[in-house]
Amino acid sequence: MNSSLETETIMDTPIASHLCRRTFLRNSSYGIGAAALQSLISSNLRADNVQVPQWEGIVRPLPGQQRIKRVIHLCMAGGPSHLETLDYKPKLAEMDGKPMPKSYTEGKQIAQLQGQENKLKCMGPQHEFKKCGESGQMISSILPEIGTIADDICIIRSLQTEQINHDPAHTLMNTGTSIPGRPSMGSWLLYGLGAETDNLPGYVVLTSVGGGQSQPIAARQWHSGFLPSRFQGVEFRSQGDPVLYVNSPQGVDLDNQLEVIRAVQSLNRVGNETFQDPEIATRIAQYELAFKMQTSTPELMDLSQEPQHILDLYGTKGGDGSFASNCLLARRLAERGVRFIQLYHRGWDHHGGIKNGAKVTAELVDRGTAALVKDLKQRGMFDDTLIIWGGEFGRTPMAQGSGRDHHIMGFSCWMAGGGIKPGYSWGATDELGYEAVENKVHVHDLHATMLHLFGIDHTRLTYRFQGRDFRLTDVSGHVVKEILT
Repeated sequence: MNSSLETETIMDTPIASHLCRRTFLRNSSYGIGAAALQSLISSNLRADNVQVPQWEGIVRPLPGQQRIKRVIHLCMAGGPSHLETLDYKPKLAEMDGKPMPKSYTEGKQIAQLQGQENKLKCMGPQHEFKKCGESGQMISSILPEIGTIADDICIIRSLQTEQINHDPAHTLMNTGTSIPGRPSMGSWLLYGLGAETDNLPGYVVLTSVGGGQSQPIAARQWHSGFLPSRFQGVEFRSQGDPVLYVNSPQGVDLDNQLEVIRAVQSLNRVGNETFQDPEIATRIAQYELAFKMQTSTPELMDLSQEPQHILDLYGTKGGDGSFASNCLLARRLAERGVRFIQLYHRGWDHHGGIKNGAKVTAELVDRGTAALVKDLKQRGMFDDTLIIWGGEFGRTPMAQGSGRDHHIMGFSCWMAGGGIKPGYSWGATDELGYEAVENKVHVHDLHATMLHLFGIDHTRLTYRFQGRDFRLTDVSGHVVKEILT
């Protein structure tokens, strides 16, 4: 039949006369997609072809601007008392058992002690403080190992936050806002700079527990929020396989698994070409990463090659789920190019029995923390790593029975590593440790300083979402240049 006649005949049919342009393109795409899929499946794909370009970030720091390559954030979840750890207050010791002056607390936000101003009594520090190192920094006797690194750390004693309950305070510390659903600081870093590894996640989270009331930590604390999900943190389990299903099922070898991945990736690529959805690109990248992790993760967790003196330094055999074991894993993750590493220890919420509770919790984290700093130094990694140690808020100078309540007006943390002044103290609370009165540092300032050490201007690392440019530091924050070398 003549082709022009055939076309004319077909177009004269009632069905064809109602065939709109959108329907034609949609139906045609099925055939084109099937042909493309067949072409992809039949091609001789290799493992290194099942990939997408590695994300390299949107920021290019100028030479000399980037002081650090990675962050290890040691999260003391639950709100460690600054008055039992890093903030020495002899006047509070003198006031022990006496009424708390109303001038400190009247009209101020307190958590569970709100409305009890007439009953509040001072509670002196429950443990002795000592001068440590050549710098003479005052550190509690319950942290003797951290005392040995006093000349390596910068203690900030004037932190302030805005949220007085655990979950929103964690959210503010991690994302720069108390509103759930925003990107975490690790996600912002991956978005800005990319990762230095392509066979492990660029952002890894480990948790441990012990010593006190264990507040839950929601997985959204390391979520990517409105950033593409490829930037979210990945939680590794501290015992057993760090990631579920990292090992192949019995009877399935890598060649069999690669065949499955080839087919799935082919389907994903067709979908990506059709819909241009960034989450499909993320899915492709994550399949590739998951395949690579089947080799890299067991090697990461194999501590049999660690020398005995390193295991003794940390005080762990590894793989036991302890904070010390996680500190050793943090060093191994850092060696392998992981950009942002968070270690949560859930056990610092001491509303009662704080004298013994703080001591027990401190014993669980003290040795591993100091060992991590010393280990990084001896490996030449300390100068390009930022270590942050602290909680979401502090505790009240007033007693809550035998414990202390949540406190946001003044608390402490310390930082160490690349670009941070060693053996240095910054800021101060009043003589009772109630409110920061000298060189106040907000959570936004902490984030701005961290980004600055990466060579990033915190006001320019933004992402447009719902018609607004968002950033980690929201609309505030300044770099605390005084603590930088």
